[in-house]
Parts: sequence; C-alpha cells; structure tokens
Amino acid sequence: MDYKEITYLLADGLAIVTLNRPEKMNALTSQMRAEITHALRRAGGEARAVVLTGAGTAFCSGQDLSDASNGNDLDLERTLRDEYTPMLEALYDCPVPTISAVNGPVAGAGANLALAADVVIATESAYFMQAFARIGLMPDAGGTWFLPRQMGMAKAMGAALFADKITAKQASDWGMIWEAVPDADFADKWRARATYLAKGPTKAFGAIKQSIRASSGNTLPEQLSVEAHLQGECGKSRDFLEGVTAFMEKRPAKFEGR
Repeated sequence: MDYKEITYLLADGLAIVTLNRPEKMNALTSQMRAEITHALRRAGGEARAVVLTGAGTAFCSGQDLSDASNGNDLDLERTLRDEYTPMLEALYDCPVPTISAVNGPVAGAGANLALAADVVIATESAYFMQAFARIGLMPDAGGTWFLPRQMGMAKAMGAALFADKITAKQASDWGMIWEAVPDADFADKWRARATYLAKGPTKAFGAIKQSIRASSGNTLPEQLSVEAHLQGECGKSRDFLEGVTAFMEKRPAKFEGR
C-alpha cells in the first residue's frame, strides 16, 4: 500500500507508525484507518516492537467529521464494524509489543485507538478526552471496553458522561496509561522504551501479553495452567538460553527474538 496519511519507518527491529495529518490534528479518515490497519499488520510480521504516534502537536483528534459528511445517510455501525474494528484489532492483537507515544491531545476514537496499545506513554502536556457525548454519541472504538478495565468503573463512567479533559498526569495516576513524561524528555523516553522492547526476548513478551489478557476471564487454577504452558514454551527458546548464559557470565543478554 502507498501510504498517504501516515508514515511507516522500520529500523533495528522497531516499526514507527506516525499519523500524518498534522494540519487536521491527525483526525481519522477512512483512508487513514485503512493505512493504519495495513501498517500495523505489516509491522506485526517484520518488527519486534511497534510505536504508534502522531505528527505535529496532537496525537489524534478522533473522527474527521468532514470525512463523514452525508448527514442522515451516515452509517456509523458499518463504519465501526468495517473500518474501526480491523484497525483496533490490528493494534490490540499485534504479536509484538506495542506503544502508543501520545505526543499531544487525543480525543474521541483517537483516544481509544491509543489505549488499544500494550503501553501508553504520554507527554505531560497531552490530555485524553472522551468527547462523544458532546455531539450526541457514546464512546466507541473500544472505549467502553478499555476504560473500565484501565481506570475503573467510576472514572470510566464520569469520563464518558462529562467528556472532561483528563490530563496525562491524571491518566497516569488513575491507571489509564503507563506514564506521563515531561515534554522535554518525551521523545527520548518513548524511544528508549521502544528500543528496549525491540531488543528484548520477543517470545517472552508475547507470552506476557497473552497470559495477562487471559487472566481476567480465568480462575486461579486456569491461570496457573496458562502460565505453565506458556512458560514451558519460553523455556525452549534461544532467548531463555541466552538470558541464563548472560546471567551466569555477568554480562548483558543479547536476545534474538527466538
């Protein structure tokens, strides 16, 4: 695919997908959703870690309302099912670790796209906003699933009903994201985190994602069984052998992702 509204960069095992409509605060169009979906699926097959970020001063302002300009003919159910669902699944189900590097304000479906990543790192000047109720809608793009799990029912309900701005610091304090970083340190911080993941034990990272996500629907015995199976697979990897060898030799491990 020839990307027109995003950019894709792959180097040293790290894929960086950048929403690239800065003049529109990276608002989501049908074209952009298709490109993001393609890029994330591509990254899952050729990278060891993925970063999703935005160009300019915003991460994503949500749906570009001018891209959906047919008034009563607008079919939101079809758009969500056929365009948003594949994009969100491509990020959430990516086989390698994913980071949303939230470089600025993020609202609506853009906020929930960011939350679909494994880790969210935001600059302190950023804010998150479930803006849907302000135009007579409810949160979508996974918002009603992510928010209660990440920040609790009470905070999720308030965020959806009041559509208030949630600062990056609040989001971090409430457990909505991993960390809020001073603006001056933001680029260095997310790149360091992403580089660590891209050079890390890829099979173990995949097992971590799978097991933690399974835990909410499992009893303790069921989860212990999941852990035993996945740990057994990790124990057969070259990365485990390298990790133990490096530990015994008192040197940094050089993981291959296998």
